[in-house]
Amino acid sequence: MVSINIKTVLIILTASFTNFYALGQELEIIPIEHASAVLLEGQKTIFIDPVGEEVWYENFNKPDLILITDIHWDHFNPKTLGAIMGAQTLILAPRAVVEKMIPSMQSQTTIINNGDVLEVLGIKIEALPMYNLRKEALDFHTKGRGNGYVLSIGDKRVYFSGDTEDIPEMRALKNIDIAFVTMNLPYTMTVTSAASAVLEFTPKSVYPYHYRGKPDVSDVGLFKSMVEKENPSIKVIQLDWYPRDSF
Repeated sequence: MVSINIKTVLIILTASFTNFYALGQELEIIPIEHASAVLLEGQKTIFIDPVGEEVWYENFNKPDLILITDIHWDHFNPKTLGAIMGAQTLILAPRAVVEKMIPSMQSQTTIINNGDVLEVLGIKIEALPMYNLRKEALDFHTKGRGNGYVLSIGDKRVYFSGDTEDIPEMRALKNIDIAFVTMNLPYTMTVTSAASAVLEFTPKSVYPYHYRGKPDVSDVGLFKSMVEKENPSIKVIQLDWYPRDSF
């Protein structure tokens, strides 16, 4: 395993690089837009669901690793992916995503499906299910197609939920330090369901993301108040995931 030097601060940045939160280890998590994020850890650069304009990523090194959760346009955009990946970039994605890639992109991609665990660049990556529960939403995200991810980076476990409702696999999570949880209708879950799940798996901190739906934006303030009222030890941090109003 690649050794990781543990430092004293974990820096969580907004897309404008202005908000900082100290949480124990140096790791920069930078919101880009909606579900897209950049993680910087030491010399490693990791992109999560990179979509949108190439220029959004121009201030970062070519990614060492890209994680893709699902086939939908707000998680997987072949044009964006082709523009921002480097010759040495490793991509991890579920089979349904890989099947939609061109051959040259597939050659740099490793399939990871629900239940798989891989170690890449010294980072343990666990692929979890993500799917809908409500009858009217079952066709949006079918079980087994897409992935949520838990990344073990140093002594921290970071969870990206992907597009999901409050599924049993989420509620059963243990020892999560940082959780990124979706909450937008009609595609994922309600604020109430998201809060209920978070209160059950009790991450140390949680960031609402992917919270714009059609036609409404989820009330992340309400989510924060619901979680912190029931369990003040869970820190709910609100960042601006829509700085460009692109979604």
